[in-house]
Amino acid sequence: MAAWYEESFGEDYLLVYKHRDLHGAQAEVKRMIDWLKLPAGSRILDLCCGMGRHSVALADEGYQVTGLDLSKVLLAEAHKLDDSGRITWVEGDMRKLPVDGPFDAVVNLFTSFGYFEEEQENARVLGEIGRVLAPGGKFIIDFLNARYVENNLVPHSERRDNGILIDEKRAVEDGFVRKRITLSEPGQPDRKYLEQVRLFGLEDFRRMALGTGLTIEAAYGHYDGTPYDPETSLRLIMTGSKREEA
Repeated sequence: MAAWYEESFGEDYLLVYKHRDLHGAQAEVKRMIDWLKLPAGSRILDLCCGMGRHSVALADEGYQVTGLDLSKVLLAEAHKLDDSGRITWVEGDMRKLPVDGPFDAVVNLFTSFGYFEEEQENARVLGEIGRVLAPGGKFIIDFLNARYVENNLVPHSERRDNGILIDEKRAVEDGFVRKRITLSEPGQPDRKYLEQVRLFGLEDFRRMALGTGLTIEAAYGHYDGTPYDPETSLRLIMTGSKREEA
């Protein structure tokens, strides 16, 4: 049986999340540049790049960008955005990266973490980030704020798009936030998808980072630079670096 993330990031994902635009990614990248403080020409890995919005925005700022994702469908969309062929696109699993680097920075954005059932599997992703980063290299992990999600979850919503009913049910179960998506189209069988993310907090990330060479140095609650507050922040955005080799 295929894992949920092997089924959910296909053509229907493009429909469900079509509202995400390049302009928002550009604004977020401007803030990331302030945090990373990297010179133009630095090598950046966009880990779980999806449709490539942030990869393109980073390339626009003069960085050498590699975008990596498991989904062939999303990578095909990323190729379309990169009409000048500036970015290296790679298909691969974040637990065993088919790239070696060294990269000057790794960014993992829009809650592209916590997909796996076992904590050890999720921790492997941090180990891979540490492996491909150059000593002193920087990283950003943009994750959901688990406590805020638990306290403010919208259990059900629905909308229509070109005659397709998109029904989304959300719940916190067994330490995960789970979204069950049903797409209903006249004359067609319903299409159902699951998305789930383990609810990690800041201290969980600090624990999983032990032994990876990574140090979390700052945590923000938003791309406006607001300090992270576990009760009120919408996001948990962590920045840090890989320790210099002795």
